[in-house]
Amino acid sequence: MDERKLDVLRAIVEDYVATQEPVGSKALVDRHQLGVSSATIRNDMAVLEEEGYITQPHTSAGRVPTDKGYRLFVDRLSSVKPLSMAERRAIRSFLDGAVDLDDVISRTVRLLAQLTRQAAVVQYPSLSRSTVRHVELVSLGGSRVLVVLITDTGRVEQRVVELVQAPDESLLGDLRARLNAMIVGHDFASVASKMADIPGHFPPEDRQVVSGIAATLLESLVERGEERVAVAGTANLARHGHEFERELEPLLSALEEHVVLLKLLGHASSSSPVTVRIGEENATSGLSATSIVTTAYGPGNNALGSMGVLGPTRMDYPGTIAAVGAVARYVSQILDANN
Repeated sequence: MDERKLDVLRAIVEDYVATQEPVGSKALVDRHQLGVSSATIRNDMAVLEEEGYITQPHTSAGRVPTDKGYRLFVDRLSSVKPLSMAERRAIRSFLDGAVDLDDVISRTVRLLAQLTRQAAVVQYPSLSRSTVRHVELVSLGGSRVLVVLITDTGRVEQRVVELVQAPDESLLGDLRARLNAMIVGHDFASVASKMADIPGHFPPEDRQVVSGIAATLLESLVERGEERVAVAGTANLARHGHEFERELEPLLSALEEHVVLLKLLGHASSSSPVTVRIGEENATSGLSATSIVTTAYGPGNNALGSMGVLGPTRMDYPGTIAAVGAVARYVSQILDANN
């Protein structure tokens, strides 16, 4: 496609996103300095329509972009909309005030929703990509013990185990020290093998207690498969006009299903830039008028999870891509500083 037709497509996308109204050739002449006559613009629009980049929703209306048109627009973005100094300071100030991982995730998902005016989703750092920072054992009285696992990202997982007998504090202290010596700094994939023979380090009379605690740590914390996500900004979806109403129900259903959300976020990769999936590019049924903008986050080259926003295909792609990328970078810096 030549640059002039690309400029016409770019102008149609920008005007349609801004006005929510089909765009005609007269509006393009009035609003944009395209340097050609309205007749030339009409001819370019005819070619764009014939090639499937724009369409006419009804007779005598202007044109609106198709998924193919949005894809070309996104692929040919020479730059994303830069965030202002005030926006960057606001992001840093808002996220720097977080006190723990839950607070970081909560602030991040609300910030993304506010910046983009879309529905935002943030995946908690994946347990499968984390390493152990500390294991704590707390007696709750009687035969009940609280097992606490803290990861290198600050994620805290805890379970209560009911043992066959009440352990004394010296046994819990010894087991706590051995567990931390064995598995701190190791990723979860290697924890099971490192703990395999831990009961053998204790006297026979203590091995049932040790085995019960070790099994809880492995089965309930290490081997569990589900991941957590946080969602914010679903109310933003209601402001997108009547043409998006039919998409609301399947999109809201998707936002309630964490398995679907994790699939939509995709697999985090530290080397991948912000990814945009438009309309029919989304494999999930019912989201043919929805776009998803996602990226990975994590310190250095260690991708721990994904974040992104969901909204109609008629979205401000340059601004949304910039916001998602900037927030992911700040969250990565916070996790790196706390590591």
